[in-house]
Amino acid sequence: MNLVLICSDTFRWDYLGCYGNSWIKTPSLDKLAAESAIFLDAYAEGLPTIPVRRVLLTGRRIFPFDYHEQKSDMVKLEGWHPLFFEDVTLAETLKEQGYTTSFVTDVYHLMKPGKNFHRGFDHWYWVRGVEADPYHIRDQRQVQHLLDQIIGIGKLPKDHWIIQHMMGRKDWKKDADSLVARVMTRAAQWLRNYTLDAPFFLYVDSFDPHEPWDPPEEYAQRYSPTYRGVAGAMPPGLTKPLTPQQVEHVKAAYAGEVTMTDRWIGHLLDTLRDLKRLDDTIIVFTSDHGCMMGEQGELHKGADRLRNQVTQVPLIIRHPKRQAAGNRVSGFVQHQDIMPTALNLLGAKIPGRVQGEDLWPMALDQRQSARERIVTAFGRFASVRTRKWNYVTNWAALPQGHRGRVELYDLEADPKELVNIIGQHSDVAAELDAFLKAYVREHAAETRGTLGPGQPVPLADQARL
Repeated sequence: MNLVLICSDTFRWDYLGCYGNSWIKTPSLDKLAAESAIFLDAYAEGLPTIPVRRVLLTGRRIFPFDYHEQKSDMVKLEGWHPLFFEDVTLAETLKEQGYTTSFVTDVYHLMKPGKNFHRGFDHWYWVRGVEADPYHIRDQRQVQHLLDQIIGIGKLPKDHWIIQHMMGRKDWKKDADSLVARVMTRAAQWLRNYTLDAPFFLYVDSFDPHEPWDPPEEYAQRYSPTYRGVAGAMPPGLTKPLTPQQVEHVKAAYAGEVTMTDRWIGHLLDTLRDLKRLDDTIIVFTSDHGCMMGEQGELHKGADRLRNQVTQVPLIIRHPKRQAAGNRVSGFVQHQDIMPTALNLLGAKIPGRVQGEDLWPMALDQRQSARERIVTAFGRFASVRTRKWNYVTNWAALPQGHRGRVELYDLEADPKELVNIIGQHSDVAAELDAFLKAYVREHAAETRGTLGPGQPVPLADQARL
């Protein structure tokens, strides 16, 4: 059998029809879900973009993180660094077992100088132009007409990344010019051209619907008829400075981006169907994280925004023989479980470094995961989630001048995690805080590694709580 793994960046789990959404149109993924096992309680382990791919491609937990200085990277964040020298990736594993491996992406963070996320791939193709990818010169005068449309953007420094992004965006004529369309079209082309006898692993990683939320106007207008241009592309982090109509337009822009992403994932799935590859290919769809979309007055993700809108992810696995089709599987699962699940379904050997669990027995029997607690971390903040509670705090000392944020949510009374009740249940918070401290101490050694010759060594350990 073959494997197609699709990751779509910043795709909220609850914006899919198969997870209960009734106002956003996602027909392609909903069709896939009807033929698949749907995991209802899937969460990230380490956030955001780069940490998630480290977990996804190695089947291994990465929290607690260290910070590694990378001078070529504008992102300065714990856990944001290349794969360790010791890591064994999904692509390397399948390549050693006779698979042809291919990687198609526009996630430029994975391709920055010094990154090594193309390890183990026989072929990789990078669609250029996302965000601050240095593919275009930053000439603000050429895109000022677009920048003037963006809600709440304010005055920009001349080297701001949104200028570079809009330099590519200004030439779009139709949705086929969008980045997600180019990723999925390229992946579909690879499938059409593939004639080798060996089974294949195709990893398709799209940055959409990540910010900037700038779908072609007609997509956003499906959700707000008054939407114009690229108004919702890069709003502020809070809704407070925005009018109700501006908030509506931001939500419409993101919803439009979701629908456009679904449309082009559908193109890839249709190609598999046309080539009769659905009969011999496992398909996995997931995301790295979601984002706040007005809840608690917040927009975008954030290290201290570790509520379900950010940390929960869609996870859909389709077996070519329709095993577990339509099964809705409860219980905590995380990104590290995807690699061992896929390898077991393929009958492939699982590397000893893998720490995740095979989820397929759960999918077949619809039995709940035995995990009582999971941890999700982003920078210096972490969430401890049980079936009853979500506790969020900083797990490492914050830089001078930064204030901490401690939250507790009762998931039975408040499943959308809108009301922080930390002051009402100090005993629960204390117990979960003690668990987090013990977790950090227990796993600190196993989440470290070497970055290989010529790579920077870790800075001195941060002060850990």
